[in-house]
Amino acid sequence: MKGIRETFHHRLDQLSQDLVRIGSLVDEAIEQGMRALTTRDLTLARQVITNDRVINAMRYQVEEQAYALLATQQPMARDLRQIVAAISIATNMERMGDHAAGIAQLAIRIGEAPLVKPPNDLLHMAEAARRMFRQSLDAYLAGDPVLARSVVDQDDELDLLHRQVLEELIHVMVEDPSTVTSATYLLWVAHNLERLGDRTTNICERIIYVATGELADLDASYDELETGSVHDD
Repeated sequence: MKGIRETFHHRLDQLSQDLVRIGSLVDEAIEQGMRALTTRDLTLARQVITNDRVINAMRYQVEEQAYALLATQQPMARDLRQIVAAISIATNMERMGDHAAGIAQLAIRIGEAPLVKPPNDLLHMAEAARRMFRQSLDAYLAGDPVLARSVVDQDDELDLLHRQVLEELIHVMVEDPSTVTSATYLLWVAHNLERLGDRTTNICERIIYVATGELADLDASYDELETGSVHDD
């Protein structure tokens, strides 16, 4: 029985390590997607899109490992919560990779055309999103629900930056209708960055669930702010 439990916990640890590896790739993809946008590095943008397939494959690998543990080990209590949470966390990380790839695709659409506004606010959004995400990984590794809740609180900053970018770009389009297409691309970049914060909030919800058994919607304000939009959760 001891050997079986040791094997189980080894596989559980492997599951956690694989999640952290996905997180590292996602963080890199966000950084590279923004760098491709701001430096007009279309080769890098294409690489981000290609690398997203690796993140997708790793997500499904984590799911398969989790389902195998559920089927063969019949875990209970915290172990069960950790496995179930891993599936959700992997899914949210994979979606974050999609958002990074989306930014890279927009960089390709913009091409070498000048940006209609300096990218400073977008870079600040990216920095805030990446800080939240890295701290969520720290909370996951430590099993720290307090840190996870503090990460969720930081999403307000990202939402505020998002609204500022929207207002500025709308002003640009009103002042010069010829910028509508280019400004719309940047609006979608901002949308992808804002969604990174929502995905991180989802991850933090699962971290808290593993630690406490409490599963709550910590991002209820999203529906209120985005009424009428298409939800992809």
